[in-house]
Amino acid sequence: MNTAPPAKKSDLGVRTLSAIVMLAVAGGALWLGGWFWTAFVALVAFGVWFEWSTLVLLFKPPGTGRMAWRLWGIVYCGAAAAMLIALRSPLNNIADGISAVLLVVGAVIATDIGAYFAGRMIGGPKIAPSISPSKTWAGLFGGAVGSGLSLVLLSSFSGNPAAVTILPAYLLAGAVIAIIAQVGDFFESWMKRRAGVKDSGNLIPGHGGLFDRVDGLLAVCFVLGVLFMVSRLWGGM
Repeated sequence: MNTAPPAKKSDLGVRTLSAIVMLAVAGGALWLGGWFWTAFVALVAFGVWFEWSTLVLLFKPPGTGRMAWRLWGIVYCGAAAAMLIALRSPLNNIADGISAVLLVVGAVIATDIGAYFAGRMIGGPKIAPSISPSKTWAGLFGGAVGSGLSLVLLSSFSGNPAAVTILPAYLLAGAVIAIIAQVGDFFESWMKRRAGVKDSGNLIPGHGGLFDRVDGLLAVCFVLGVLFMVSRLWGGM
């Protein structure tokens, strides 16, 4: 008698519940701002660095190289966290700070959504199959479009009447954000492949680790932080 293998239980419910909880906590901290936002971002950054270090311990032997990797993780995660905290600090009012964070986070989320649907619908050549077999050039294009459109929509909702009139500039900015986010995604995938693991951790039920969820945002905020520091230094010269 043939016996069929048991059907794999769907984790959609767990993933949905986890996503709701994450959005509620992050949204609450963003709305409250101040020490609430600073503490939330700092805790996430520490969790990401912990997972980063765990991956490094798996693929880097003891020695100077391992220490350098872990120190670089502090710089990488710390700079990105500092940028997110700075974005929330309003120049004029609370709405400015919230809008600034939502612009960046929304663009990264739109990149993932656009890349997913374009990749599924169009397919085509892979970008780096040895690192991330599912990522395609069509997906990158879809992510760039999604990111650019999200910047236009979020800017319009925040009261910027010129958002639609400078559509090319927003699409260009969206493309840059999409590329940086994808590089961050590839970088984390490369670390996991070297470490021989599927997820960076198991802290979030159905979603893996913190690093898995913020790899693209981490890269974008890190680059923004570097550009901010360079502009400050350049302006002070």
